[in-house]
Amino acid sequence: QVQVMESGGGLVQPGESLRLSCSASGLRLVDYAIGWLRQAPGKEREGVSCISESDESTLYADSMKGRFAISRDNAKNTAYLQMDGLKHEDTAVYFCVANCCDYNCSSRSLEWDYWGQGTQVTVSS
Repeated sequence: QVQVMESGGGLVQPGESLRLSCSASGLRLVDYAIGWLRQAPGKEREGVSCISESDESTLYADSMKGRFAISRDNAKNTAYLQMDGLKHEDTAVYFCVANCCDYNCSSRSLEWDYWGQGTQVTVSS
């Protein structure tokens, strides 16, 4: 059974940081592109970041550049989203997703084969 699971969300004040984790079972993340998507209340789901099997990373929005970073630790079969300088508009449910087969992160597709259940990030003062 293939499963990806997010953790690390929570309530923070603006300017603070969170590190989201995405652990996998039933698959080796080293063989998958890993993405982070988010969905805020009343808004459409949007891509946050993606890291390919070759470890090329992509941020999907200029508003996240310099603040968010995606990474993976293949030995732990875990991927991460480091979020610094959080803003109110970052409030959303964050989903970890995975695609196999040398998925091209630059496609910016929101169609992923494997999804976590989501973890809530709330930024509020």
